[in-house]
Amino acid sequence: MTGRPSDLNLDVLSALLNDGVIAYPTEGVWGLGCLPSSEIAVQRILNLKRRHREQGLILVGAEIGHFDSYLKGLSDHSMIELRRTWPAPVTFLIPDNGFCPDWVKGNHGTVALRVSAHSVVQSLCNLVNGPIVSTSANRSGCAPALTEAAVSNVFGTEIDLIVSGEVSGSKGPSEIRDLLSGEVLRQGRVV
Repeated sequence: MTGRPSDLNLDVLSALLNDGVIAYPTEGVWGLGCLPSSEIAVQRILNLKRRHREQGLILVGAEIGHFDSYLKGLSDHSMIELRRTWPAPVTFLIPDNGFCPDWVKGNHGTVALRVSAHSVVQSLCNLVNGPIVSTSANRSGCAPALTEAAVSNVFGTEIDLIVSGEVSGSKGPSEIRDLLSGEVLRQGRVV
């Protein structure tokens, strides 16, 4: 099933609330997503990607407020850095304060968070009034999907819904930085 967010809000919300997995465009690649509170849906994504749970997943929001519970306990300096950078295709590894479920963070002491400026991602997060899981739409070891057709070819009926749109602003997956050390773990490229 495909469609535009404005036309499919009820379908998207129903899919997400019922442990569904959706595909949607992000800044640089197509993503697979679900509600982070759904262990069933997260496991479905991991199975689709053939990815190990220990690796963890990224959460994406439309605004920094979507991460309030995840950011409790951060220093003023860290909050300034997040506000200065976001929204952007930059994922920060933030110390876990105990709020994030293990099925999202994996075996890490950090949580991977990003605030996106992409209109489809913003619509999805605003629809659920919070973050969603965001991981590249690909099987592990394969290149991420760059088009809706590629997502459909790889996953077909294994996903519940495809939200139409285009990738924009970046070339490839988001940059990943450690918030406390500033170390860049994966370089991003904005076009």
